[in-house]
Amino acid sequence: MIKNFLKIAWRNLVKDKSYSLINIAGLAIGLACFLLIALYVVDELSYDRFNEKADRIYRIHSDIRFGGADLHMPVTSDMMGQLLQKDYPQIEASTRMYTFNGHELIKKGSDFIDEFRLANVDSNFFNVFTIQAVAGNLHTALVEPHTVVISESIAKKYFGTTDALGKILDIRRDSGTIPIKVTAVVKDMPANSHFRFDLFFTMKDVDYNWGQITSHNFYTYLLLKPGADYKALEKNFPVYLDRYVLPYVKQFIKINSLDEFKKAGNMLEYSLMPLKKIHLYSNRSFELSPNGNIQYVYIFSAVALFILLIACVNFMNLTTARSANRAKEVGIRKVLGTGRRELVTQFLFESTLMVFIAIMLAIGIDYFVLGLFNEVSGKDMHLSSLFTTVILPVIVLLPFVVGVMAGSYPAFFLSRFRPVEVLKGKLKLGAKSGSLRSVLVVFQFATSIILIIGTIVVYRQLQLIQNQNVGFKKEQVLVIDGSGALGKNVDAFKQEVLQMPGVVSGSVSGYLPVENSSRNDNSFSKSPVIDAKNGFDMQIWRVDYDYLSTLGMQLKSGRNFSRDFGSDSTAVIINETTAQILGYPDPIGKKIYTIGNPGQEISYTVIGVVKNFNYESLRKTVGPLALRLGNSPWTISFRINTSNIKNLVSQVEAKWKALAPGMPFAYSFLDDSFDDMYRAEMRVGKIAMVFAVIAIFIACLGLFGLATFIAEQRTKEIGVRKVLGASVESIVRMLSVDFAKLVTISALIAFPVAWYVMHHWLQDFAYRTSLSWWIFVGAGLVGLFIALFTISFQAIRAALSNPVKSLRTE
Repeated sequence: MIKNFLKIAWRNLVKDKSYSLINIAGLAIGLACFLLIALYVVDELSYDRFNEKADRIYRIHSDIRFGGADLHMPVTSDMMGQLLQKDYPQIEASTRMYTFNGHELIKKGSDFIDEFRLANVDSNFFNVFTIQAVAGNLHTALVEPHTVVISESIAKKYFGTTDALGKILDIRRDSGTIPIKVTAVVKDMPANSHFRFDLFFTMKDVDYNWGQITSHNFYTYLLLKPGADYKALEKNFPVYLDRYVLPYVKQFIKINSLDEFKKAGNMLEYSLMPLKKIHLYSNRSFELSPNGNIQYVYIFSAVALFILLIACVNFMNLTTARSANRAKEVGIRKVLGTGRRELVTQFLFESTLMVFIAIMLAIGIDYFVLGLFNEVSGKDMHLSSLFTTVILPVIVLLPFVVGVMAGSYPAFFLSRFRPVEVLKGKLKLGAKSGSLRSVLVVFQFATSIILIIGTIVVYRQLQLIQNQNVGFKKEQVLVIDGSGALGKNVDAFKQEVLQMPGVVSGSVSGYLPVENSSRNDNSFSKSPVIDAKNGFDMQIWRVDYDYLSTLGMQLKSGRNFSRDFGSDSTAVIINETTAQILGYPDPIGKKIYTIGNPGQEISYTVIGVVKNFNYESLRKTVGPLALRLGNSPWTISFRINTSNIKNLVSQVEAKWKALAPGMPFAYSFLDDSFDDMYRAEMRVGKIAMVFAVIAIFIACLGLFGLATFIAEQRTKEIGVRKVLGASVESIVRMLSVDFAKLVTISALIAFPVAWYVMHHWLQDFAYRTSLSWWIFVGAGLVGLFIALFTISFQAIRAALSNPVKSLRTE
């Protein structure tokens, strides 16, 4: 019986090749998209789950508001984990990471290489996180100073082999070259980790003023004992604040209690985030790597489902549109004794066979486009992931699930034909009987219009970001990274480059108005006594005399730093936000105060107010900031004005090699670093556009099938109208108006859904584009144009047909 079903199914596929090709192509494209997005979603959901103790690991987060400045960070003080572990027995262990060194210069041969994927960690780090050892004992590897655990990639890079145990890495630091002993080699970290380091240095090598309860520079993780409730532990954090933080804060701020601090509109809170949620749910300043976003997982999951449903809808439409051609076949088979059950099974076999063929083609399509998808999405996924225990069961079940889902309506629809009516030619399959097909087309185009609107809004938001006046000129700024390697030759290098044609100005400062640049926060006040009401947190950057001119920042009032004023060593230039917080009609000449070491008051005189500039993502408003003269030779920025950038960079590199022989030369452009902050949105925009086009294409296949069906059912009506003098234009208009109504209904359904989704997405940005009415109308018109263009072929073909042929069979 099964063999017979398969034979008939195959014969029907081969019999009508064009129909089969369209149907299988639509399914294959839909399934290919579904599988691609499934790979993406599974990869996003897999982060950090390779850790054996992942269910018990939590990271401490800090949320601080002081004087209107908000800080949301994944870092704590150096002491917090140890103090919590001492007080609460449900904590099995605490471990820390310190990454604020940023990079290390490691010697290879006669040259140094700049390594960035590194951290200082506690000696118990590998007891908490699961990282596989190749050589050495991870439990004792970082107990001693000047020790490091390296990955296999680093071992091969510097020693040519993974057999690197006991070997020495020469690290260049300010005090000179320091030998660091390799005490263990580990496998390269998986890509699906929220941090990926190649070098783990001991925490004992960190040069830090330990014991600062209110300084937040350490990523702190807690390993809870089995069965411990992290929410219950969080409830003890106010006790920690009263016991440890408050006494320390009193040394800097006049405050009696934390309640007083909160009543003044401030906040200091700590929370725990499960390790497995960090990648998708944490989007804080100073993240260890760019995280994902659970919203995008939801959005792409919905897109995958909708594209799959659109493909299934196409199958239903195309199959029922073709049903009239098989009506006599069904009637004859029923007369010969075939039961409805056998007919349903036959049609489900046909649909399942088509889905099976389509899924094979879909895997083949994914094989060719996966590399491009990886490039667009920023992933490193492999087709072999389709055959893992997570996705393989889905692939196995898809032909049956989709086959039944897509073939169920056609199967029951065709099998209910009454043989007497069929064989007498009384079977009516007019336009009125296609109400379900119309509903399905509405669903298809509503989904397509939502995707069109989403793509337009994402594109407009990205355009706003790129064209927004951010308060500085990010174009034509060449940034030389790691300039600390120049040592005492920093100023000489700067002056030599300034002499080159095309170089306008230059500034030495590690503080740049992009995320992940250097940051330095302190508590300030306009009064020598800082309390809960007059105090505020503010970033203070060390810059040189040429910083403002090089980055194109504008003064609102006052003056820039000048070598003519020796007092500028204790002067600051504040931004407009700080001026508003201070509340002075004219802040020039006024003093602001901070506390250095406990009890040591430091005052600065305001000499200028710079117009606000966005020094972080446009998701955030501009916070308080002050610039002061100071030495921070980590990067050198040059404003350039030349069309021959390649030649200029070559000259700068040659000068670098002359003044810093053996040191790595690395450069970037400020506008590229600015764009990097929105890389995720750019990827989402590209992916959304691709899938919107695919969804529309698949929907058009279904619309083509429905147009074919309507044209076939109204062939004789069209013939009569032509005999009575109807023009081609009127017939085309008659056939098109019904579809125009369907697309209009689709648009009316899509508009509120798209508005809700995109309005919610835009809330992540402090500066956001408007949801203008023309976006929705334009998307609806695009959908209407595509629909009319799709059906025009069938409409014109029907209108131009010879009425004699259509009426001859009457």
